[in-house]
Amino acid sequence: MPTYRLVVEYDGSAFHGLQYQPTLRTVAGTLETALERLFHQAVKITAAGRTDAGVHASGQVISFTAERAFPIERLALALNANTPADVIVRDAALAADGFSARTDALERVYDYLVFNRGFASALWNARAWHVPVAIDDARFVAAAAPLIGEHDFVTYCGELPERGGTVREVRSIELVRRGGLLRVTVRGNAFLHRMVRVMVGTLVGCATGYRDVGFAQRALEARERGAAGATAPAHGLYLAGVRYENFDSYRPVEISP
Repeated sequence: MPTYRLVVEYDGSAFHGLQYQPTLRTVAGTLETALERLFHQAVKITAAGRTDAGVHASGQVISFTAERAFPIERLALALNANTPADVIVRDAALAADGFSARTDALERVYDYLVFNRGFASALWNARAWHVPVAIDDARFVAAAAPLIGEHDFVTYCGELPERGGTVREVRSIELVRRGGLLRVTVRGNAFLHRMVRVMVGTLVGCATGYRDVGFAQRALEARERGAAGATAPAHGLYLAGVRYENFDSYRPVEISP
């Protein structure tokens, strides 16, 4: 059976997350319905990363197998003709037998957008977290530095994993500003539930002066969820890319003043 790899972008605003739920609109359910129409069989997908309700993606990677073949050069176009406007397949390719979008991933990249000015934006309201208090970029970077590396991130975990531990490796945390828009890019080998959102919420607290710069590190060392700051809202988060041995789907979320 051929194995397929898709790169998908979606607006998560009207989805109840990625994972299939029989009575709710999800990204997986939408894609599997479209694939079933094209392949004339039930298809189950594997995603590189699960995203919660309201979370977006610019570089999600999906894998699946099918007994029937479909012309690979036409697959992305055909899928986009069978999915709603808030789900777009950017790329479709044949993958090696046994390829898994989840277990073969070497690195995942999340972008988080913050809109930082005194009054909100009608244009960015559903795409970025509005923070009215001035963010000090240098304080943000300084507060983030101790989080880089391999640590037990249980403090920054929303719900504990069903199996496995809470040690993860954060490889970089970068901040880019364009006028009132800030893009936080976090790279790591894997992430815990809501980990990026809790990290961003905590770091914004440090950067606005609500917390001191050392707060994020002390929270990490406490290994207790209550020690961290607030969880940043879902609508600012984007799964921006996934890196594999010979492929990288990363597409930064574009920002402009």
